[in-house]
Amino acid sequence: MTENTAVPPALAEIVDDFAQVPDPERLELLLEFSDELPALPERYDGHEDEMEQVVECQSPLFLAVELEGEPGPDAAVHLFVSAPPEAPTTRGFASVLAQGLNGVSVADVLAVPDDVPNRLGLAKALTPLRLRGMTAMLGRIKRNVREQAGLA
Repeated sequence: MTENTAVPPALAEIVDDFAQVPDPERLELLLEFSDELPALPERYDGHEDEMEQVVECQSPLFLAVELEGEPGPDAAVHLFVSAPPEAPTTRGFASVLAQGLNGVSVADVLAVPDDVPNRLGLAKALTPLRLRGMTAMLGRIKRNVREQAGLA
């Protein structure tokens, strides 16, 4: 079991899943997550121009963050991500974050340690540039959440 304090339960479970898999199989697990990236709702499907591009990612990745409830630390966060099927690593990272953070509170998202992408244990399988892409995704999510919740 890895140390996952300040990590929402769903994301902690995903991090633990990666920790329990031998190094060579972690990339396969990430690719499985790429197949599980939730589809965009109709309002964003084909409308990436209304989403924010995460330019640090090597593949085109677009992100939208919405809050449910009164803006503030208790509002629920909803994530919407578009990444092309031909970019399975980027899609996998996006899916991990979407599945791990969707529906949790603003306060819980903002408390997620910035090193969570490194906790997946993919440093041997992926380039540092790819890992920076996931760190950038998390940073963009947190920035958007902070701004929309009025905590910027």
